[in-house]
Amino acid sequence: MAGAIPKAHAAQSPTKLAVWRFCRRPAALIGLFIVTVFILVALLAPWISPYDPIKTSWTMIRKAPSWTNWMGTDENGRDVISRVIWGARASMMAGVVSVGIAAGIGVPAGLIAGFVGGRTDMLLSRLVDAMLAVPNLILAIALAAFLGPSLQNAMIAIGITAAPVFMRVSRGATMDAATNDYVEAARALGNPAWRVAIRHILPNIVPPVLVQATLAIAGAIIAEAALSFLGLGQQPPAPSWGSMLNSAQRFLTQAPWLAIFPGAAIFLCVLSFNLVGDGLRDALDPRGK
Repeated sequence: MAGAIPKAHAAQSPTKLAVWRFCRRPAALIGLFIVTVFILVALLAPWISPYDPIKTSWTMIRKAPSWTNWMGTDENGRDVISRVIWGARASMMAGVVSVGIAAGIGVPAGLIAGFVGGRTDMLLSRLVDAMLAVPNLILAIALAAFLGPSLQNAMIAIGITAAPVFMRVSRGATMDAATNDYVEAARALGNPAWRVAIRHILPNIVPPVLVQATLAIAGAIIAEAALSFLGLGQQPPAPSWGSMLNSAQRFLTQAPWLAIFPGAAIFLCVLSFNLVGDGLRDALDPRGK
């Protein structure tokens, strides 16, 4: 059968099998490479940025891309490539921190709802349904406006709005894992409920949560760009891809590079995280062939 696991890999550990499945997907590897590049750019921004991203120059206003300024300059004479590089730091931070907040809220809630059941499950599920009734971006805008415009508050708002999805994923995985024989055996041996949940169920819900986290980072990057575009995220003059697009909309005909480069950065970053997420989903699926 095409795509079947060779006998040489069949006896390997689940982790090695997952890595083998992931490495057989070229799109996922390309996405992982691009994600790694963006992470390195974000971490090394102070050293690889050719200019100060917030330094203005009134003699360099809206200069086209050249050997001196590879991506041109903006309406205040600031180097665009330097701002794109530093904007990667804001986007990566927003993606990782927001998803960390979402997972920190949603995974424990889903684990409790799926393991305890009964009224606890009903109460948490109805709360999640109520939050999911409002579009995530609209809820994030409302929370960010309430908390105040800043990157930190934007990350909190995005994290809270993404938590219900993690709750649903972890709840479903918990309910599925709780039916396994080893969980029933752990209960029969007299293990307390908290020990069964943490030691026997939690490790088995990590794969779907990991896949959801990877895909959620892409959504968080888009949400941060949208909030910054609206003035609710990273505040000027600090660079952000969303705020750069907001400034560029006034000069689309005179200086299109102001929108092209930050827009391309958002596109590539989000696409690469989605490719990695799809690859992880296929690699971690125990039914994968």
